[in-house]
Amino acid sequence: MIPGVDVDSIVYLNGEYLRLADAKVSVLDRGFIFGDGIYDVVPAYSGRPFRMDDHLSRLERSLDSINISVDMNRSDWETLVAEMLHRSGLSDCMVYIQVTRGVAKREHAFPKNSTPTVFCMVAPFSRPTEEERNQGLSAVAIPDIRWLRCNIKSVSLLGNVLAKQAAVDAGVNEVVQFRDGYLTEGASSNVWIAKSGILLAPPRDNLILEGIRFGLIEELALQSGVQLQSRQIAEYEVATADEIMITSATREILPVTIYNGKPVGDGRPGEVYSKLREGYDNAIKNLEQA
Repeated sequence: MIPGVDVDSIVYLNGEYLRLADAKVSVLDRGFIFGDGIYDVVPAYSGRPFRMDDHLSRLERSLDSINISVDMNRSDWETLVAEMLHRSGLSDCMVYIQVTRGVAKREHAFPKNSTPTVFCMVAPFSRPTEEERNQGLSAVAIPDIRWLRCNIKSVSLLGNVLAKQAAVDAGVNEVVQFRDGYLTEGASSNVWIAKSGILLAPPRDNLILEGIRFGLIEELALQSGVQLQSRQIAEYEVATADEIMITSATREILPVTIYNGKPVGDGRPGEVYSKLREGYDNAIKNLEQA
């Protein structure tokens, strides 16, 4: 038994739908041995996937980036997500998809004839609380010690795990990472700042995972009249920002109001956040009513 996990929930593994408790993979699976695989998470509201095309596009980009070829096209992925949502019967939930290079002899080089392992499960999640939305989160700065291909949504997440534990050890909700003095991202979120009403985001390059929220926030900024700039952001700019925000599939968009133990701006969620939050809520409402 795994505390907090429904072992009777239905998962997908290599063409079969079965109980989570009955799903097994080989200890020689390269995902287990090397972390040789990728994943993505599609959020759903009222059982409807949110921005699924964007998530599946990133899934396909990640597969291409590490040369894993799966006998599934876009329609197959869409069918799998829909079927998993139907079987789960859940409302607000996340669909987790993982693909590894499969089972092979333990050698570092790509095996010639391995068959990828495809796994999918659905789990409930709770939307951000009113306290989180209205009072904000806390964060601290740490150095970004991860590898140089953070744009690949890899199952090799030890760097992110260590970053998240740094947040736990510091008694805060999230970390804000910096490489060579410039902002990258959080442990499991993208980080944005606002200064003088302008929304700033780090470049979408190999040093960050381009969250699906990037495209959404661009759209919401345009709709709400918020100017958006993507450029390198120095550490001192984050420390002196009027607003700091994080985005992710399950946290949506939330303000950071305490950074390195000090208030951000006046210590309350700011105007830019409020505009983007309203737009985000409307996007979810439109999905649920469609």
